[in-house]
Amino acid sequence: MKFEEHDLVVLTADVPEHRLRAGDLGTVVHRYDEDMCEVEFTTAAGSTVAVVALPTSLLRAAAAADIAAVRTA
Repeated sequence: MKFEEHDLVVLTADVPEHRLRAGDLGTVVHRYDEDMCEVEFTTAAGSTVAVVALPTSLLRAAAAADIAAVRTA
């Protein structure tokens, strides 16, 4: 899927080396090409948890029906 900068995305698989879990919300901060994006994941208070280059195969667009959930790191 093609994502643009500032798109809200959902992680579809765990990325344990960055303390990220499937379902985490992130914002695309850079698009390298159609297959790779840099995504920033933050806490609910706005602190950055990770900025990670990820293949788009691990992301999906956030949908209007999605419900954000809170978890501790």
